[in-house]
Amino acid sequence: MPRMAGLCDITICRMSEADIDAVLAIEEVSYPRPWAREHFLDEIRSPFAFPLVALDSEGRVAGYICPTLLLDEGEIRNVAVSADKRGCGVGSILVEKVLEECRQRNASYVGLEVRVSNVAARSLYLKLGFRETGLRPRYYENGEDAILMECTLDRSGER
Repeated sequence: MPRMAGLCDITICRMSEADIDAVLAIEEVSYPRPWAREHFLDEIRSPFAFPLVALDSEGRVAGYICPTLLLDEGEIRNVAVSADKRGCGVGSILVEKVLEECRQRNASYVGLEVRVSNVAARSLYLKLGFRETGLRPRYYENGEDAILMECTLDRSGER
């Protein structure tokens, strides 16, 4: 389990069924329509997904990310950080780990969608090399648009 530098002392590891209750607790306060337990179990069991958790210095789940990789196309399907760890780099660490994994697995790019109103997440993704590539009008249940974003990974592994 590699330790990651940042404002928080964080360890990144593969999500397991033992993490699900803590992940669900974060999910339920982070999203208006949270994923169900079965969604996370499907991610854990999928041959194309590699869900990760960020553990704090006391071994508690501080955040999680659910990426997939199919052929050379990576996608971040879900990501959230516990309210008490927001702003200390956990989200950056998780996204950077996914980009690193996808580069190592020869992905061409990593895509995602994000709510127009989620300014903090959009800013983070732009800082990490993503660019806005499109819009899905009224994508979310409340009628909010989704911005499509993509981070292109070149052959040398650079963003």
